[in-house]
Amino acid sequence: MTRGLRLAVIWLALGAFSAVALADSPSPYTGLEARPIKALSAEQIADLRDGRGMGLALTAELNGWPGPTHVLELVDELRLTAPQRERTAALLARMQAEAKALGERLIAEEAALDASFRDRTVTVMALYERLHGIGALQGELRAVHLRAHLEQAEILSAEQMAAYNRLRGYGGGAGTTADPARPHRGMH
Repeated sequence: MTRGLRLAVIWLALGAFSAVALADSPSPYTGLEARPIKALSAEQIADLRDGRGMGLALTAELNGWPGPTHVLELVDELRLTAPQRERTAALLARMQAEAKALGERLIAEEAALDASFRDRTVTVMALYERLHGIGALQGELRAVHLRAHLEQAEILSAEQMAAYNRLRGYGGGAGTTADPARPHRGMH
């Protein structure tokens, strides 16, 4: 047997072995087919329904722009005044109301997408229309959370913002100083 033929036989044997090994290995998605909405976990659905941030505002948070949820967790440490507490609480309530409404719409759209695949009624045109709508909702939801960080920065002093970032453990990085490019009033 020539060297080339031996290598070919070895490669074929390895390929066959790999195919058998893969066939016996379950998919990392095994069990997810039982989800009511395949693309969303129970935790994601709960987060959307509760208006939680889910990391949607990390670009603001990690660049020195505090969010209302965490500001209210640090009321005493930040020495918020009564008006600051009231404005922050109102901001949080408004943000959560908007986020919950968008979350419910997003869940409904994901459920409809899932159903179209499950029922085998999906078409390419309908797929793109549905995905465009889902993408728009995701963008709106992210904007709600990011906008809350912009509005929160207008409520706090530069010293409070610096303290917030220090208390949250964000010291030393870019954008975490007392003045992270202070927003201009009215820019929401």
